[in-house]
Amino acid sequence: MTILIANQKGGAGKSTLTLVMANYLTTAKNCPVTVVDMDYQQSISQKFDKAKILENAEPYQVVATSLEAYPVLRNIVGKKKEDCVLIDLPGKLDDDGLIPVFQSADLVICPFSYDEFSFTSTILFTVVLRKINPKLPIVFVPNRVKANARFEIMDEVNEQLAKFGRISSMLPDRIDFQRVNTIQTPLSLLSLIVPVFGPIYNHYIHGKHEITG
Repeated sequence: MTILIANQKGGAGKSTLTLVMANYLTTAKNCPVTVVDMDYQQSISQKFDKAKILENAEPYQVVATSLEAYPVLRNIVGKKKEDCVLIDLPGKLDDDGLIPVFQSADLVICPFSYDEFSFTSTILFTVVLRKINPKLPIVFVPNRVKANARFEIMDEVNEQLAKFGRISSMLPDRIDFQRVNTIQTPLSLLSLIVPVFGPIYNHYIHGKHEITG
């Protein structure tokens, strides 16, 4: 199964969310996971290399690559139906290399925040994504939500995004997320993560295995 963690807007928390999801799937669900790091900063790959230097056990593989190399990589990883390939995409839309990635995806996790710029970018990203892959399921994850976020904005944004996909539980702006790495997610975040990724696994990933099996 190929899962994109993506949004046009940079700074939405895609890389951290990719790590959190990879850690959840491997530790809580025993899923075979490969993380494909296409983000320009390649922060996931850097954390993975650091963990190897420290001789920590590798719960999953991280592959650093580019959009141009994806068609070849696609034929190598995620061949088994139980495999989960998580792709951390760069925050852009103006690259034809995104087309085969969008076309091959089974699910998109789209982090966003409750501000006008993030909302506009998220809607644009979703419209382009749906033109390329019309039936692709999307889960919008409210991420880095501030304690003082205005509820009237939340309701309006949720109403618009619900026309395109599902909206998960919120992930607050917590400093503990900066401690997420390719080995583990802090236990202090467990009560926040399970309400987000538990339903995603049950509805899309576990169900996908049942259908394809």
